[in-house]
Amino acid sequence: MTWYSILLSVGVPTALTGFWFWLIERKIAKTEDKKREREEARRKNEVLTIKGINASIALGEACALALKNGHANGETEAALRFARKVKHEQKDFLQSEGIANLYE
Repeated sequence: MTWYSILLSVGVPTALTGFWFWLIERKIAKTEDKKREREEARRKNEVLTIKGINASIALGEACALALKNGHANGETEAALRFARKVKHEQKDFLQSEGIANLYE
Protein backbone atom coordinates (compact mmCIF):
# COMPACT_ATOMS: atom_id res chain seq x y z
CA MET A 1 0.00 0.00 0.00
CA THR A 2 1.19 3.45 -0.79
CA TRP A 3 1.03 6.44 1.47
CA TYR A 4 -1.61 7.93 -0.74
CA SER A 5 -3.97 4.99 -0.35
CA ILE A 6 -3.38 4.89 3.42
CA LEU A 7 -4.16 8.60 3.77
CA LEU A 8 -7.21 8.21 1.57
CA SER A 9 -8.54 5.21 3.50
CA VAL A 10 -8.06 7.02 6.84
CA GLY A 11 -8.90 10.57 5.77
CA VAL A 12 -12.20 10.07 3.95
CA PRO A 13 -14.07 8.36 6.81
CA THR A 14 -12.65 10.87 9.27
CA ALA A 15 -13.76 13.79 7.09
CA LEU A 16 -17.23 12.32 6.64
CA THR A 17 -17.57 11.72 10.38
CA GLY A 18 -16.45 15.28 11.10
CA PHE A 19 -18.94 16.64 8.58
CA TRP A 20 -21.83 14.69 10.11
CA PHE A 21 -20.93 15.83 13.61
CA TRP A 22 -20.82 19.42 12.35
CA LEU A 23 -24.31 19.05 10.86
CA ILE A 24 -25.68 17.61 14.10
CA GLU A 25 -24.05 20.37 16.15
CA ARG A 26 -25.55 23.01 13.87
CA LYS A 27 -29.03 21.51 14.22
CA ILE A 28 -28.71 21.40 18.01
CA ALA A 29 -27.63 25.06 18.07
CA LYS A 30 -30.67 26.10 15.99
CA THR A 31 -32.99 24.17 18.29
CA GLU A 32 -31.44 25.80 21.37
CA ASP A 33 -31.87 29.26 19.80
CA LYS A 34 -35.57 28.57 19.19
CA LYS A 35 -35.99 27.34 22.76
CA ARG A 36 -34.32 30.50 24.05
CA GLU A 37 -36.62 32.71 21.96
CA ARG A 38 -39.70 30.84 23.21
CA GLU A 39 -38.54 31.19 26.80
CA GLU A 40 -38.06 34.94 26.38
CA ALA A 41 -41.54 35.25 24.86
CA ARG A 42 -43.03 33.20 27.71
CA ARG A 43 -41.35 35.43 30.29
CA LYS A 44 -42.60 38.58 28.57
CA ASN A 45 -46.10 37.13 28.48
CA GLU A 46 -45.91 36.38 32.21
CA VAL A 47 -44.83 39.96 32.94
CA LEU A 48 -47.70 41.34 30.84
CA THR A 49 -50.16 39.03 32.59
CA ILE A 50 -49.00 40.23 36.00
CA LYS A 51 -49.24 43.85 34.81
CA GLY A 52 -52.79 43.14 33.63
CA ILE A 53 -53.73 41.72 37.02
CA ASN A 54 -52.24 44.75 38.75
CA ALA A 55 -54.12 47.08 36.40
CA SER A 56 -57.38 45.27 37.12
CA ILE A 57 -56.82 45.51 40.86
CA ALA A 58 -55.94 49.21 40.61
CA LEU A 59 -59.03 49.90 38.51
CA GLY A 60 -61.27 47.94 40.87
CA GLU A 61 -59.86 49.75 43.89
CA ALA A 62 -60.29 53.15 42.22
CA CYS A 63 -63.88 52.33 41.25
CA ALA A 64 -64.67 51.16 44.79
CA LEU A 65 -63.27 54.43 46.18
CA ALA A 66 -65.28 56.42 43.65
CA LEU A 67 -68.47 54.60 44.64
CA LYS A 68 -67.71 55.09 48.31
CA ASN A 69 -67.10 58.82 47.89
CA GLY A 70 -69.99 59.29 45.47
CA HIS A 71 -67.91 60.73 42.62
CA ALA A 72 -65.08 59.76 40.27
CA ASN A 73 -61.72 61.23 41.11
CA GLY A 74 -58.28 61.41 39.51
CA GLU A 75 -57.39 57.97 40.79
CA THR A 76 -60.13 56.41 38.68
CA GLU A 77 -58.90 58.13 35.53
CA ALA A 78 -55.28 57.17 36.22
CA ALA A 79 -56.25 53.55 36.88
CA LEU A 80 -58.30 53.47 33.67
CA ARG A 81 -55.37 54.84 31.64
CA PHE A 82 -53.05 52.26 33.21
CA ALA A 83 -55.49 49.43 32.45
CA ARG A 84 -55.85 50.55 28.83
CA LYS A 85 -52.08 50.86 28.39
CA VAL A 86 -51.46 47.36 29.73
CA LYS A 87 -54.30 45.94 27.63
CA HIS A 88 -52.79 47.38 24.46
CA GLU A 89 -49.26 46.21 25.38
CA GLN A 90 -50.52 42.67 25.90
CA LYS A 91 -52.61 42.71 22.72
CA ASP A 92 -49.70 44.00 20.64
CA PHE A 93 -47.34 41.39 22.09
CA LEU A 94 -49.74 38.51 21.49
CA GLN A 95 -50.39 39.69 17.93
CA SER A 96 -46.68 39.93 17.13
CA GLU A 97 -46.01 36.49 18.63
CA GLY A 98 -48.96 35.02 16.73
CA ILE A 99 -47.74 36.43 13.42
CA ALA A 100 -44.15 35.32 14.11
CA ASN A 101 -45.30 31.77 14.90
CA LEU A 102 -47.60 31.71 11.89
CA TYR A 103 -44.71 32.08 9.46
CA GLU A 104 -42.21 29.74 11.16
